[in-house]
Amino acid sequence: METNGSNSNFQEKQPSDASNIVGREKRTGKEVFINHAEIAWHERRREWVGDESQKSRRAPREPIMSWTTTYEDLLLSTEPFQESIPLAEMVDFLVDIWHEEGLYD
Repeated sequence: METNGSNSNFQEKQPSDASNIVGREKRTGKEVFINHAEIAWHERRREWVGDESQKSRRAPREPIMSWTTTYEDLLLSTEPFQESIPLAEMVDFLVDIWHEEGLYD
């Protein structure tokens, strides 16, 4: 009995949907194990992640926080940011601060 999903290369070459599996079963005449949970997982993932080929490449954005912003500026301010700060930008900021203070080597 053949299993669907144990080989990641198979997943990349052919979409994992029930119509492909059923068609293959008819051609070979063998009973094929159909992993419905895996098929559903790939469909949900495709919905959540989207089609990478359809996504437009975004131009890099200007940072939201100023290069002169200090850790103290963030701690002393009670005002919310004008727009949300992307996680990657905040992590870069904190790592830079921690390097300066010798906390992150």
